[in-house]
Amino acid sequence: MPATATEVRPVIMTVDDDPGVSRAVSRDLRRKYGERSRIVRAESGADALDALRQMKLRDEQVAVMLADYRMPQMNGIEFLEQAMDIFPYARRVLLTAYADTNAAIDAINVADVDHYLLKPWDPPEEKLYPVVDDLLRAWRKDERKPVKETKVVGHRWSAPSSRMRDFLARNQVPYQWYPVDDPEGQRLLDAAGADDRQLPVVITVDGDALINPTAGEVASRVGLSTSPERDFYDLVVIGGGPAGLGSAVYGASEGLRTLLVEKYATGGQAGQSSRIENYLGFPDGLTGGQLTERARRQAVKFGAELLTTCEAIALEVNGAARTVRMSDGSAIDAKAVILATGVAYRTLESPGCERMQGCGIYYGAALAEAVECQDEHVYVVGGANSAGQAAVNLAKYARSVTMLVRAASLEQSMSYYLIQQIAGIGHIAVRSCTEVAEALGDGHLERLRLRDTSTGRTETVDAQRLFIFIGAAPRTGWLDDAVVRDQRGFVLTGPDLSADQLSEWPLDRPPYHLETSVPGIFAVGDVRAESAKRVASAVGEGAMAVMLVHRYLEVR
Repeated sequence: MPATATEVRPVIMTVDDDPGVSRAVSRDLRRKYGERSRIVRAESGADALDALRQMKLRDEQVAVMLADYRMPQMNGIEFLEQAMDIFPYARRVLLTAYADTNAAIDAINVADVDHYLLKPWDPPEEKLYPVVDDLLRAWRKDERKPVKETKVVGHRWSAPSSRMRDFLARNQVPYQWYPVDDPEGQRLLDAAGADDRQLPVVITVDGDALINPTAGEVASRVGLSTSPERDFYDLVVIGGGPAGLGSAVYGASEGLRTLLVEKYATGGQAGQSSRIENYLGFPDGLTGGQLTERARRQAVKFGAELLTTCEAIALEVNGAARTVRMSDGSAIDAKAVILATGVAYRTLESPGCERMQGCGIYYGAALAEAVECQDEHVYVVGGANSAGQAAVNLAKYARSVTMLVRAASLEQSMSYYLIQQIAGIGHIAVRSCTEVAEALGDGHLERLRLRDTSTGRTETVDAQRLFIFIGAAPRTGWLDDAVVRDQRGFVLTGPDLSADQLSEWPLDRPPYHLETSVPGIFAVGDVRAESAKRVASAVGEGAMAVMLVHRYLEVR
């Protein structure tokens, strides 16, 4: 039955780089669905994404997308993953050969694929049409209301505006950015009763305007939890990186009343990663944001509470309770505490860097800024995996990416797979034995003065953005003398604690492997001395710590 004049014909899209296969699948789809749907075919992921963006601008609806797995430049999983951001309600199908059926499992994990079809799909009446029929029915049942987004008005070279965008992005809060010099941005600013000296302005989905708000004020208005539901818990986890999220998932799933306290945004440094490709079970990689969001949902599903913009400032022992004191004056008691506060990037002390932080100079990946590097000359300081992942991501947008590495080569600090990726991207350059001598610019970064550490020679280069990844310091200053730390501030645990450091240990048994100098307080992930500094090991330590918490609670 053909569509009526007033009925919108949803799009069914097929993507395959083999013209013969592309024509065949679109022919079969048009034969069955052509009267009520518009069949669109593309022969590459990039072309298909361009077509989807045009459809979005025309307010068309996409019901089903079928993509071949084996395509050059961008495979089917990568296409479907990016297509989700444009049409999140569209149903997704992966076309794959029998030999690639394992790819279907990866697709379900990475791109939330609804179904996979083996080629050939003949006869379509048995193998293709029943699948598409089910997907179309499911699509029509969905309530596809437009996603309401928070609006942010700010200045491109404003540090507070940059921090606010980063805060929302890392906490998975949908938002729309409006530069203050854009007509719509100015209209929103006028409507809020603010001026360009009061940026950023955040307008909530309810229409409330927050003028130059704090992260905590915004968090409470965009649906993030900022206060605990009770005063006493079995387990409090401090820090929401992979180790902390792992602890929260396993603690809550094993019946412990679990609270996770995060100062800024869950995910930690890993949450900023543009691509993690050596994490077990994800051969095509996943972003730090994807890993973080799935771990958040998993923790909440099992009953853990997750607090954001809540800062722990002290840790005390009060009899059987471990008390965490918060910056707002409140306190939370627990039977056990897991420290998972991770590390912070060290600051670059070169002249000009502090003045232009947030105005072209950023610590970490600065996810909100990456997409604005179009046609810019971008520099990355650091030679570890986090710097390499950022360089690969920035290369998607920037005209050139230059890595500045103090060491003689990347081999000393970066994983082999990442070195190979960087070598294969023509507009990423690696400058070894090089450091930033000075950052230059009028109100924002415009140039860098670089120094060759082997010769002392300097040169000045044009640079619009600088991303810094130089080592890490543990976030443990707030602990004072609550637990024993090493000379660099990392928390000592288990066998790394000496007899002298355990002189006041009150129990007959020695500390468990991840237990600190205080019974019932554990440390996991990057904050722990001698930890592996890898995402997988951090998650593993989070799970192991919960096992040790159970052991502690049983025998104390």
